[in-house]
Amino acid sequence: MSVHLSRRHVLRIGGATLVVTAAAPALPALAAAAVQADLVVYGGTAAGLVAAVQARRMGRTVVVVQPGTHLGGLTTGGLGFTDSGVKESIGGIAGEFYRRVYAKYNGTAVTPTSPARFTFEPHVARAVLDDLLAEAGVPVYLGARLSSVTRSGSRITELATENGQVFRGLMYVDAGYEGDLMDRAGVSWTVGREANTEYGETINGVQLRDKHQFDRPVDPYVVAGSPASGLLPGISASPVAPNGTADERVQAYNFRMCLTRDAGRIPFPKPAGYDPAEYELLRRYIDAGYAGPFFTTQGVGGGKTDSNNNGAVSTDFIGRNYAYPTAGYAAREAIVAEHRTYQQGLMWFLANDPRLPAPVRTATASWGLPVDEFTASGGWPPQLYVREARRMRSAYVMTERDCRGSARAGDPVGLASYTMDSHNCQRVVVGGAVRNEGDVQTGVPAPFPISYRSIVPAPAQCTNLLVPVCLAASHIAYGSIRMEPVFMILAQSAATAAVLAIDAAVPVQQVGYPALEARLRQDGQLLRWPPAVTGEIIVDNAAASGVTRAGTWVRSTATSGFYGPDYEHDGNTAKGVNRLRFTPALPTAGSYAVSLRWTAHENRAGNVPVDVVHSGGTTTRTVDQRVSGGQWVPLGTFTFAAGSAGSVLIRTESTTGYVVADAVRFVPA
Repeated sequence: MSVHLSRRHVLRIGGATLVVTAAAPALPALAAAAVQADLVVYGGTAAGLVAAVQARRMGRTVVVVQPGTHLGGLTTGGLGFTDSGVKESIGGIAGEFYRRVYAKYNGTAVTPTSPARFTFEPHVARAVLDDLLAEAGVPVYLGARLSSVTRSGSRITELATENGQVFRGLMYVDAGYEGDLMDRAGVSWTVGREANTEYGETINGVQLRDKHQFDRPVDPYVVAGSPASGLLPGISASPVAPNGTADERVQAYNFRMCLTRDAGRIPFPKPAGYDPAEYELLRRYIDAGYAGPFFTTQGVGGGKTDSNNNGAVSTDFIGRNYAYPTAGYAAREAIVAEHRTYQQGLMWFLANDPRLPAPVRTATASWGLPVDEFTASGGWPPQLYVREARRMRSAYVMTERDCRGSARAGDPVGLASYTMDSHNCQRVVVGGAVRNEGDVQTGVPAPFPISYRSIVPAPAQCTNLLVPVCLAASHIAYGSIRMEPVFMILAQSAATAAVLAIDAAVPVQQVGYPALEARLRQDGQLLRWPPAVTGEIIVDNAAASGVTRAGTWVRSTATSGFYGPDYEHDGNTAKGVNRLRFTPALPTAGSYAVSLRWTAHENRAGNVPVDVVHSGGTTTRTVDQRVSGGQWVPLGTFTFAAGSAGSVLIRTESTTGYVVADAVRFVPA
């Protein structure tokens, strides 16, 4: 059921008033005088709002300067099925945000130990952020595009916006997806993919692989079989470079659609500028036998979805975003409009084109846009998913080695844990058929620390700026870090460091890490993994002892959130034959809280039987492995004898989908 919210939050901005609601707010009248604050945050993403809330909680003044009119970035812009990896590694205000989401749906209080919810409708996410802003008294300026930055030596002294407003602060945070403030402040950055050789990586640069790939040959030419006729839209004529080669291409963008099958849904509109040629490649793919899926339909609540790219030809507008990271505002608006036209046209094509099989049209037309989301834009999300734009170059560049755990920063300000994930970057012709290039999906073994040095510029470039979103990371490492919870985590840490720098009157690069670490821990940030749990006993699928199997189990790292080096699955075969038992060696008899872990995906079984063998007998639980991945899911508290008499058995009888076995945890109750 949808959560409907009507309360309004009034935020004071100097002498102006800004009313923030779940709908698009009206712009305030801007005063001519400069706005001054201890911290100026540029970018009204969820990260920017969290940075502002943290500064206010530390007793400092702050202002958020948002170039557009949408607040919350992707968190409120359709990405309601949170890409999170190991959810237990999300602390601080980010963790509080997801607990507040749960409380909003359930009408419960928010405490440090209350449940979290990582799936939500966009308007609920917006309401939660509105609450945080209102409670902290954060002023927000909308429609304030950056025009210039003034510096004195290595310090920013003020930024001006196109509407004539001036903002002055002691410290600044660039929380935008594009890194515009970082750029105008003279900080070094890069765009595109590094060669594997630059940082000693293995999956950076060009990557011609098998994910979101054509699984049957499709002719790429305007006239099939005739290279002289030219290529269909979006297909590159350049030969594909060897894997690991550097280039300036950027992984594809799209909109995270919120869809519904509600009877009152808005049908997919046919956009102005609709061009059937954009979908000829997909039509040929369907003619060759491809029947879908064409987009994801992951549920977020209220009968709605967070629908993302899925398959060789889907919502990603591959190869059409290369200019976006460094473009001016007008050019970016044009690129956003092109993406919107393409994706709206795609949905209309799938639902209406008479050349398509009726099942494809019927299945697509059963979905539509909700009437109670994004009401100012006809149900269409206002935020383009800018997966990657500029990335800072600084003293510490996060790389694949950090993600894999072979390098470990000694000054962590947060944890990341999602798969090293890049969407496709180009379409190419290989052997006379079209292929996608650039998709990488490689799991990480555990949450890994992100260095403080990766969110601050080189000291010679700027000493009062922090960059928690466009941080210093290689393309493939950024693919793991670039998740909304992590951006919020890093933004809170950035604001904390900014306040400590003000207090000590030092550049951000000279903030003492012990003091920063102490304050971050005080405020609930998680900085190292695994966090200590007194007396816990974990049996991992990769353990040398304590794991027995029947049937065939396949090891995998394809989906992030696993404990240890990997997880196992039953291949969705041999149901009832495949079984896996975890047997702990408990040091003492007594009561233990038992939790199970798995990696979640929509192809998992929702009805997995799990037997807990304890001193009182056997208790069977049923778990849904389509959700709650990357976290310890409680099975209950049971009494066990010392030693190895107890166990947890994962069965596959009558399961519908892949069954995963990852790890079991026993904690003395």
